[in-house]
Amino acid sequence: MSSRESPEQPETTLDRIMGERRDKATALRTAGSDPYRNDIGPAISIAAVRAKYAATKPVPPPPPEAKVEPKVEATPGAPKVKAPPEAITPIDGTPLRVAGRVMVKRGMGKTVFAPIRDTTGDLQLYLNVDHLAADDFANVLSQLDAGDIVAAEGPAFWTKRGELSILASRLWILTKSLRPLPDKWHGLTDVEQRYRQRYVDLAVSPDVREVFRKRSMITRGIRRFLDERGYLEVETPMMHPIIGGAAAKPFVTHHNALDMRLYMRIAPELYLKRLVVGGFDRVYEINRNFRNEGLSRQHNPEFTMLEFYQAYATYTDLMDLTEAMVGELAMAVNGRTKATWDGVEIELAPPWRRLSIRDAVRELGGIAEATRVFEDPAFAAEIAITHGVPAADVARVMLAGVTSDRGGNLVLADVVAGFKDPARRAALAGSIVERYDSPMQRRITAGHLGYLVFEVTAEKQVVQPTFLTEFPLAVSPLARKNDVDGAFCDRFELYCNGREIANGFSELNDPDDQRSRFAAQMRAKQAGADETMDYDEDYCRALEVGLPPTAGEGIGIDRLAMLLTGQPSIRDVILFPLMRPE
Repeated sequence: MSSRESPEQPETTLDRIMGERRDKATALRTAGSDPYRNDIGPAISIAAVRAKYAATKPVPPPPPEAKVEPKVEATPGAPKVKAPPEAITPIDGTPLRVAGRVMVKRGMGKTVFAPIRDTTGDLQLYLNVDHLAADDFANVLSQLDAGDIVAAEGPAFWTKRGELSILASRLWILTKSLRPLPDKWHGLTDVEQRYRQRYVDLAVSPDVREVFRKRSMITRGIRRFLDERGYLEVETPMMHPIIGGAAAKPFVTHHNALDMRLYMRIAPELYLKRLVVGGFDRVYEINRNFRNEGLSRQHNPEFTMLEFYQAYATYTDLMDLTEAMVGELAMAVNGRTKATWDGVEIELAPPWRRLSIRDAVRELGGIAEATRVFEDPAFAAEIAITHGVPAADVARVMLAGVTSDRGGNLVLADVVAGFKDPARRAALAGSIVERYDSPMQRRITAGHLGYLVFEVTAEKQVVQPTFLTEFPLAVSPLARKNDVDGAFCDRFELYCNGREIANGFSELNDPDDQRSRFAAQMRAKQAGADETMDYDEDYCRALEVGLPPTAGEGIGIDRLAMLLTGQPSIRDVILFPLMRPE
């Protein structure tokens, strides 16, 4: 039986293999050896073994000069002369106990080679009848398969080929593997299967384990970076009584004892800013957020977010901090400031480019009249629809700018139908704009539409790390208005290779302005928008106590890990991503 059969074989073959392995487990028990034992003492890591003997590796001798030997005819019927067995010389004779998973079993009879793997690396076991305890050779080695977790004891030596190995005098099967591993050369070739059976993917793929080791380095590096700058790590609620912190669809649950609806948190922002009100000037949290939205290469409903807030700082301070932090992380994780993502080389050394949303629409989106897009809502509606923004999205944005007493007979379905008709679109958009109660409302609505235009024309064109700045007020309900132009906010988003990595802004700390923004969110919800925040009166009370001038930012850890490890899908950096049912 091959010890490298694939779990993707026909069911009858898998049943046979698993049956044979169960029989081996039974044989171990019969011989007095528990196939799931836990009585073997601690082992030295494979990395430690390699480090201990790295300097002892023999230098291979130079190849001998070629000599022409006279051809000697063999005597007919004479016995063949076998080469002498390889001489084994332990390096220092120190017995070492190592443990790990057997990746492959090679050889039969008197000698077996079994490379094992632990979390630090691979090491070969040399299992020979002349060195292994007789009982272990007879009753343990015969039951060994690839995938089994074993411990072995013996001195280290170098093979003629320069392979560090353990000359085993003892062998224990600690865990008998019943399901065979996939072929060691190909791993799990079915991508869906890799995500569903991550335990197998990790067991056979060192490159996959390296990705998650680097992800851990990223979060440790973030904590170290922020801790050194006086930030306090905190924990805020994962279940919220209202929808807040970001505009997204929530997961809904119910607390039985209190008989109340709760929402899995979309973002921790409002709680973290309450802490700044309370006197913690620098706080951060690394934790899960939940958004009840679709699955894609960039989105998982459960994801990890870093959010941090700093009193007496502006959004430009956080841009400086972010590029410094990511540059340090790149060096710590990869040893250089360059990263390769989807085949594109990304330079992460600061400083990074800073570009306004309006300039991005003009320069990257190819919209010559970008300024007008952000000023004239009727024109912006035309540009948005002709560039692929759904008519329904445009209709909701335009109707959200109409106060209830001016709405008249406007019906969302009718507006959507009108926007889909090029002959009616301009007149309909103009009639809606006439119902806005101020020139500022027109600019606010135009800004929202301009952001939609940015998403479909310019977003994917941002390759090198770039801070997109001067975001429209309508899409920034928690950000501080710009002092020069109140239709825009002191906000940035960090984009790289067409993906949003971070979002930050100077915080809105005017309680009256915040109340009006929450009211605008409620109007948008009434107009049909399904990704809005609730009106958080307690947060407004906190602002009335007084939030100092503050800047805050959120960084998606998963996307940052994608960038720094070069992974194409968010599922490649989440250990157990959500999957559709099989």
